[in-house]
Amino acid sequence: MANVTLVVCGGIAAYKACEVMRGLQKAGCDVRVAMTQDATRFVGETTFRALSHHEVVTSLYGMHETAIPHVESADFADLVLVAPATANVMAKMACGIADDAATATILAAHSDVLVAPAMNVNMWRNPATQANVSLLRGRGVRFVMPASGELACGYVGEGKLAPVEDIVAAALALLGKAEGAGEKDAALAGRDVVVTAGPTHEAIDPVRYIANASTGKMGYAIAREAARRGANVTLVSGPTALATPVGVRRVDVVSAAQMHEAALAAFGGADAAICAAAVADYTPKAPADHKLKKTEERLDAIELVETADILRDLSARKGDRVVVGFAAETDDLLAHAHQKLERKGCDLIVANDVSRADSTFGSDTDRVAFVYPDRVEQMDTLPLEQVAAELLDRLGALLGRVR
Repeated sequence: MANVTLVVCGGIAAYKACEVMRGLQKAGCDVRVAMTQDATRFVGETTFRALSHHEVVTSLYGMHETAIPHVESADFADLVLVAPATANVMAKMACGIADDAATATILAAHSDVLVAPAMNVNMWRNPATQANVSLLRGRGVRFVMPASGELACGYVGEGKLAPVEDIVAAALALLGKAEGAGEKDAALAGRDVVVTAGPTHEAIDPVRYIANASTGKMGYAIAREAARRGANVTLVSGPTALATPVGVRRVDVVSAAQMHEAALAAFGGADAAICAAAVADYTPKAPADHKLKKTEERLDAIELVETADILRDLSARKGDRVVVGFAAETDDLLAHAHQKLERKGCDLIVANDVSRADSTFGSDTDRVAFVYPDRVEQMDTLPLEQVAAELLDRLGALLGRVR
């Protein structure tokens, strides 16, 4: 049986911590709870006491079971899960402040720590909060990033507590209890990896755009597998309908220019980048600021300009780091892939023939070839998850050379 200490902070999403607890208990975990005083204003400690069958830690004093509740709670845990985590508590974690039972428990933890933030969108986007998240990630704290949607405060945007099932799945994965969970990959554990995924939308006017058929499935599979292996993953995603993989930091973009900016920013402190996105090669030179009416403003031609080359620019900045690109082709696959590898200056090209039904955009399988400067490794048609695993095996080998 795995032991989890659940730290509940003061936010409207505190009631969902009860569901998180029940999900962990159903998976066979013994769960104990520590709460901030603010959290008790949203959910009473009696609720958690009844659900956990343990005394709830709300103070450093007056506990019947132990005189040092924060140390006891930390020693008990195979995993400390902070859900929901407020901006205030994450700031305290970043500074090592332990001024109540909850934060003292976190500071005393010597197991994995998993954080599920929930807050107003502007609090989440605040540079101080983002800096704290980056700092904590650098120390090995894992995150289930907040979802986007309508928030309790009335705003719409990121900051919503991740779905309960995602939080439970991330916790179980860290505990090694999830189906398919395995040992961390020594080559990738603790490494910072940037993955780009999905299409970009290049605006013609506010309601029309140029795009391609990419769904983002391949990039998301790579991000998911990299996180499972212990990497710190930043996923720079174009518009998709896919859920953020557990434990992955996601940056949403729309245009090629936005993806270029976000990818280069994320790569600044990264060890590797995998450019799986299908980025538009061209964008309208002068998109209209209003919807074009075909009865009044006929669109007979669109003047296009080239977009910034993300793969080339990352490769130019990589030094002894690793950059992997993708080549989606419909003919002369290997010849075009070799040309792209040489032209862009990356370490490896993943080439796939998108004219094939089993390897096209939106497919759940892919038939790729790994193209190096000195060799080609052709794969059979495989599920996307296995393609991701094969790619990350090779990324690990490349990273091993530059340790």
